[in-house]
Amino acid sequence: MRYLILVLLCAINLSASAQWWRGDFKKHTRYPQVANAKDRSLQKGLAARPAFYNPKKLAFVTVPPSQYSLENSERVVMRAAQHHMRFREYALASYKFSELGQIYVSQNRLSEAKWYYLQSILISKQHNDDQHTINNLICLGMIKADLGDMTQAQQDLAEARDLARSTGRTQDVKLIDGKIKFVQSNKVWLPKSELRYAEAVDLAAKSK
Repeated sequence: MRYLILVLLCAINLSASAQWWRGDFKKHTRYPQVANAKDRSLQKGLAARPAFYNPKKLAFVTVPPSQYSLENSERVVMRAAQHHMRFREYALASYKFSELGQIYVSQNRLSEAKWYYLQSILISKQHNDDQHTINNLICLGMIKADLGDMTQAQQDLAEARDLARSTGRTQDVKLIDGKIKFVQSNKVWLPKSELRYAEAVDLAAKSK
């Protein structure tokens, strides 16, 4: 019976509408689909609104390294320097000595930093690495100034300036001239240990 009804419906081309049982077999008119709204006023308004923050005024926060990270860096660089010295890779060892000097300066261990910079300068001069020698002499001069040895600090900076001038490094000459003027302008230059002691005395006096 079901197959017979299916055959009859196909024969008379009935509509596939679910309302066929009502007997409404007329073709209904199809209206055009409503177009989507193209109003972008909200989008334009949000784009025109200024941002809540100005990225140009945001400053990067520099987090000082922890004591653990400094000790870990010291251990790694020290092992690399020992490796290069063991295999007679003196040029690479010179750069590792400079890194150790930077680490000790950040820890205010100036005497140790001074020793490693001296070793690095000795090797860089032997290998005619002028740029590395200039950088080391600048760092060594500023360390000696912090230690209170103004005469030797100016001698190291003068040596760095002469080397930079003889090799045609004008930018380094300008940098060294600024360092020399800075050292000469600070006639009363206390070592960092004395500065810390003076600050402690001032704080004790204020507390009283």
